[in-house]
Amino acid sequence: MHSSSPSVALGLTRAFAADALAVRIYDTQSNLAADAAKQAQVCLNDVLHRNGSAAVILATGNSQLQFLDALVELGGVDWLRVTLFHMDEYLGITDQHRASFRRYMRERVEARVKPRKFHYLAGDALLPLSECERYSHLLAAQPIDLCCLGIGENGHIAFNDPPVADFSDPHKVKLVKLDEACRLQQVGEGHFPNLDAVPQYAFTLTIPMLCSARRMLCIVPERRKAQAVHDSLKGPIVTACPGSFLRRQSHCTLFLDAESASLL
Repeated sequence: MHSSSPSVALGLTRAFAADALAVRIYDTQSNLAADAAKQAQVCLNDVLHRNGSAAVILATGNSQLQFLDALVELGGVDWLRVTLFHMDEYLGITDQHRASFRRYMRERVEARVKPRKFHYLAGDALLPLSECERYSHLLAAQPIDLCCLGIGENGHIAFNDPPVADFSDPHKVKLVKLDEACRLQQVGEGHFPNLDAVPQYAFTLTIPMLCSARRMLCIVPERRKAQAVHDSLKGPIVTACPGSFLRRQSHCTLFLDAESASLL
């Protein structure tokens, strides 16, 4: 088992800080995923040792697949003491829809690790604003120990797209209109056949809610994320690139591969 220390992590080619944010670049996505999974495992075991239970927020999306697989296959975590949340869901789709984030998490995580509980956002809730309130209460019931997230092609964090991102958002969960770049990404990843099929609205955890976690691991592989990574690290800290806000999070580590870091 390789160490997660910056000097010897397998495939680590560069480590530096962008303001308060720790950044680590790996030669391949598989090495990125392996080391991020190891750091998540260490974090969870530390929390479980100290507190007896843990609460975690996980991201979906194609860019998270290798990381989540690595985390599940690594083992060594008592998932029966871990409560899981996810960070977004489309409005109006059932948990059987092929693009449903509930289905993604149920099949790729919950069915494999059997956590204490996986709290899901009900995309097809009859009262969407009440669903926001319900999920907010669940999130507030305990501190969040770990948030594993990504950055979208338009710089979004969860579904906090540039037009709706708020670094001082008073809410924990909100209903947002998705911008076209975000919806096109969902088509490009193969989740919907065309733009018209992508829901226009979605539930999302807000940026302050995500950043309230005691530890954040941001996993961003793939060349299609290179511009968003560049803007997040090199541009101004503004809602036009929500990912830039991570530079103010000293408890966050950003994991990149050679492709996503190619414009740095």
